Amino acid sequence: MSAPPAATAGPPAGDPHRAPWKGAFPYVGAILVLFLAASSAPSPLYAIYQQQWHFTAWVLSVVFALYVVGLLGSLLVVGALSDHLGRRPVLAAAIGLEMVALVLFSFAGDVFVLSAARVLQGIATGAATTTLSATLVDLEPSHARGRAGVITSVSPLTGLALGALGSGVLVEFGPAPTRLVYTLLFGAMALAAVVVALMPETSLRRPGAVASLRPRVAMPAHLRADIVPVVPAMIASWALAGMYLSLGPSVAAELLGLRSHLIGGVVVMLLTGTGALAVFLLRSRSASSLLAPSSALLGLGTLISLAGVADDLAWLAAVGTVVAGLGVGASALATFGTFARIAKPHERSEVFALANIIAYLGNSVPSVLGGIAVTVLGVRTATGIYALAIAVIAAAALVLRLTQIRAERRAAMAPAAKAPAAAAAPATAVSCH
Repeated sequence: MSAPPAATAGPPAGDPHRAPWKGAFPYVGAILVLFLAASSAPSPLYAIYQQQWHFTAWVLSVVFALYVVGLLGSLLVVGALSDHLGRRPVLAAAIGLEMVALVLFSFAGDVFVLSAARVLQGIATGAATTTLSATLVDLEPSHARGRAGVITSVSPLTGLALGALGSGVLVEFGPAPTRLVYTLLFGAMALAAVVVALMPETSLRRPGAVASLRPRVAMPAHLRADIVPVVPAMIASWALAGMYLSLGPSVAAELLGLRSHLIGGVVVMLLTGTGALAVFLLRSRSASSLLAPSSALLGLGTLISLAGVADDLAWLAAVGTVVAGLGVGASALATFGTFARIAKPHERSEVFALANIIAYLGNSVPSVLGGIAVTVLGVRTATGIYALAIAVIAAAALVLRLTQIRAERRAAMAPAAKAPAAAAAPATAVSCH
């Protein structure tokens, strides 16, 4: 997900008395991490909810998918709203909606309230992440150009890792396992609201707010050759993340005998934390150079994890998760970096809308299908099918990218091959005379 371009470097003309808060940048980055941490906090709790409310795995995966539906809808509808209303009003609304969702989580007594909380959380997270990314660009220090891009790249996976791990620790060792984590997150969101109230407004109000709510999605014909090889890699990466976030703790408990709620958080953290590290370490590499390696790592890591699950070897499953996590991080840079590279300025909003649709459908639809498979076939069989499907899709992405590389090399060599022939033609004509 790319951040919208910066609007203003200082306080807007509409608020001349508000002095810039030079220290706002790190706080805005922390709020971005906080939203993503809140989104993964329920993952270690799903096993508890299942035990208390006696719902099946496919219902659990639907609950997860509802979050994605809210998130994707929010990204498509209100993603550009802060460019018209200002950053602070949209952030305030997103924080308020997130706090409502956290209250619902805290007092949820059935799967319907849990589902409502997840939908609201998805909407809030979608609105917040796009606006916070833009705010980081607005507030980026002049002496550290590029820092906003690093933060927006690393923060999502970092937040997912911290949220799942922190929730697992609190559920395992703290009191009131289904309430404590949400109470703490509510307090953190209240502090975030204070930060937003104190921070400078960095985007002037301008007309077009209503028109900006209309989703715009496009795949320009001249970009299809570059987009098609990226799609399988996106699907494999996001489907794997969806499985870990929705069913990962259940797989660890039922197949590997790791029934500690802390392990549920560790499982998610191994994937997303490693992914965040990969994003940070590989941030200077070109997107085109990462697509093939990321696909290979995704497929290899998934197969290693599957081997660990099949042989009841938790350490091998963990190693595979780390390898796959490297693939997830590299794939995020490769896929979204490709969209950023190929789209012209006037195409970017529609093209990135398409990228988000591909990513989040890949995140949610396979998770729902996996949950249904778990209910019908059992955890072990469904996990094996899911993992093999991801490995096959990753392999397809690798083959497509290697084919694309060969085609690019042949196209580059063709002019060089024609040059000697063109140079020899006049000489041949002279000799005939």
